[in-house]
Amino acid sequence: MFCTPPILASLSKISTPFRRSQLGLFHGKTKQYGNNVPHSKHKTRRTWLPNVHTKRLTSDALGHDVKVKLTTRALKSINKHGGVDNYLLRTKPDLLGMEGMRLRILVREKLDVKRAEDEALAQAEAKVQLKKEMKEAKQKRRAKVAVVRKSRELGRSVTEGIFGSVGSSAQRVFAS
Repeated sequence: MFCTPPILASLSKISTPFRRSQLGLFHGKTKQYGNNVPHSKHKTRRTWLPNVHTKRLTSDALGHDVKVKLTTRALKSINKHGGVDNYLLRTKPDLLGMEGMRLRILVREKLDVKRAEDEALAQAEAKVQLKKEMKEAKQKRRAKVAVVRKSRELGRSVTEGIFGSVGSSAQRVFAS
């Protein structure tokens, strides 16, 4: 599951002096330039490269490990953010580079899919709960009707005992 070509095309236009930093999570670290200065003060140019390691980071959103090159500074930031997913979602795009932006897009897509699934599940559970509540309300109404019918029958039996079992007009008046 890779990001779409237009997004990759827009990311490839980013100009950087240190292209290697686009291939991993370098958190803004680049090649540094300076001089070697010995005792004789004869300066010679040299460079310092970032402290890069290859690590497997567990992504909760993607559901598997992501093998990526990263600097120790990026690793500290990942620990600070509480995981690679939070780091990718919260960090500024200029600190992530192309690989970081690609991973950010993958994580966002997965989280959107999971969110949609959770919402669908919640709606299904709400429907089931509503049906259950309607069934309980219907049972309560039926129980009320049964109680009213019983009380009417009881009232009829009492009036029959008073007026006798003969069908008289007084019985019909009291029964209704």
